Amino acid sequence: MSKLRKYVEKGLFFKAVVEDGSDNIFIVDYHGEILYHNAAVEETLGHKPRSLIGKNFFDFILPATLTDFKKKYHLSCKKPYQEAVEFQFLCKKNTYKYLEFNSINLKQKGNIQGLILDCRDITQRKKDAEELLRAQKAKEQFLANISHEIRTPINGIAGMATLLSKKPTAEEQVTYLNAIKSAADNLKVIINDILDLASSGSGKLKFEKIGFGLKDLLASLVDTFSVPAREKGIELNFVLPKEVDKILIGDPVRLNQILINLIGNAIKFTHMGSIQIHTSVEKAEKTRCLVRFDVVDTGIGIPNEKLSTIFESFGQADASVTRKYGGTGLGLTIVKQLVELQRGSISVKSKENEGSTFTVIIPYGIGHRVDLTEPSAQAGNTDSQRSSLKNLHVLLVEDNDINRIYASSLLKTLECKVEIAENGYVAVEKVKNSSFDVVLMDIQMPVMDGFEAAKAIRHGDPSKSKILIIALTANATRKDFKKCVAAGMNDCVAKPFTPEDLTRILIKYCGSSISPPQSFSQKNTAVKVDLTYLRSVANGNLDFMKEMISTFQKSVPDRISEIRSMVHDKQWGPVAKALHKIKPTLTMMGLTNLREEVQSMEELLKSSTKESSTKRILRFADDLHHAIESLSSISL
Repeated sequence: MSKLRKYVEKGLFFKAVVEDGSDNIFIVDYHGEILYHNAAVEETLGHKPRSLIGKNFFDFILPATLTDFKKKYHLSCKKPYQEAVEFQFLCKKNTYKYLEFNSINLKQKGNIQGLILDCRDITQRKKDAEELLRAQKAKEQFLANISHEIRTPINGIAGMATLLSKKPTAEEQVTYLNAIKSAADNLKVIINDILDLASSGSGKLKFEKIGFGLKDLLASLVDTFSVPAREKGIELNFVLPKEVDKILIGDPVRLNQILINLIGNAIKFTHMGSIQIHTSVEKAEKTRCLVRFDVVDTGIGIPNEKLSTIFESFGQADASVTRKYGGTGLGLTIVKQLVELQRGSISVKSKENEGSTFTVIIPYGIGHRVDLTEPSAQAGNTDSQRSSLKNLHVLLVEDNDINRIYASSLLKTLECKVEIAENGYVAVEKVKNSSFDVVLMDIQMPVMDGFEAAKAIRHGDPSKSKILIIALTANATRKDFKKCVAAGMNDCVAKPFTPEDLTRILIKYCGSSISPPQSFSQKNTAVKVDLTYLRSVANGNLDFMKEMISTFQKSVPDRISEIRSMVHDKQWGPVAKALHKIKPTLTMMGLTNLREEVQSMEELLKSSTKESSTKRILRFADDLHHAIESLSSISL
């Protein structure tokens, strides 16, 4: 005990790792007595500095889990390093928080019987795991429902096709073909709804911030629905007070999509009376305002007990609604997600046989007349912009014949120069031997997939390593997008893509100049690894050093991917936190210059010019990746 106490009192543990870190650091003996804890403990758990010294660590563990925790703790006393031991620790407010510790056994330092516990707050991670389980159950229910929805029109198509093969009369042929067309249209609606829902859930959706006028948008919507409304004898109009008739800054296309769903539903479920679209300003500031839209109908209404589930997938009032009125029951789910992704809210009030009112509130910036002339994604394919892609040298990497013909034909209409590669290996070789402005990279290919090919290009010839790489992928989830970015790609286009989708992304990166953005740096040979400090902590124990290096090499690549992804999403707060958390590890591995770079970037991220640090952070991520490779070649 005396050796351990002297060790603590002299502060021999490295201050940069212990005091500056955001993790909760404890020093305890093998019996659980706490001899030290850092200041982060107060922020995370509420216990004031030095207030836990002399107390026993086990007394703060959730009693129901203590037996199991002690087994893992005592196992840590027998190993030089233990990783990822989960437990619940008692906070000052008599609540428990989920923590996870990595332990360093001080027996390596002069036979000291104690542990350094590096504890991280994983409460959010546990909540996310519970949410994931709930989402998994919801997914299973979703698949069961959608299977039924898709099978119905497919069975109709297959049945009518069978009848057509039996030499029907001309009149019967017309009947069967109309039935096939109707079923195919229904199937198309279902698939489009599913794609919209998946896009919003995966984070693939992007929202514009451009100027638009409500008067023109609402007038166009009323014109769109005027024919079906007139056929049913329903009055359809909008009310736009003067205070709302202004230029707003936001996404008019997504607002249009929201209101189309709501008005379409209102027409579907209203047989007489009227549908009114009321607009108002809920709250106004100098540069922003909350705009309220009320879609009021005199339709069949919604039963009170169904109001709480109406925005859930397949949440129509009952199964008979689908049979009678059609649709998938996904429209309101999509609307809700579109509204909430814009930091808005949606609600409904309804009475059976009297009607419904759907209320949407969305925050918008307040613009001026000049903002209406700014280009948007919808106006991004003008002749002048398209002509700027002329002679763009494109390498199309695609193994599917039909997809290859489709994409190359689109590129040729833009007057691009196109070369083809059937797989990633051929693409890497072509990049070595030719100069391209952009690589359009399929992901799933034989021989070498898109991820491997992108990495090979990035770490290949330095003069070719900065080429623009855009993924063409049928997997459009957020996780897949992060994998593309982590592999070194600049952006993604989800399949199936339209001519406008492909043209828009090429204009985004190459419209004004065919020089791609230099988001990825060449290998930085200046990264230096100095294991002096690690040797000191290990007291010369090579097994301990190898285990620490191995842990670093396994854990850091995931952090690099997270940082790249957060930079792409412009999540500057999480980026700063991720950089701060990685600092102690850099100290342990002797990556002094990278630690200094992190400190510098942290200061930069506190300023108002965060986006200017993008290239610098991505360069740091590359340098850290190369440092991991350098560690593999170091001889201990």
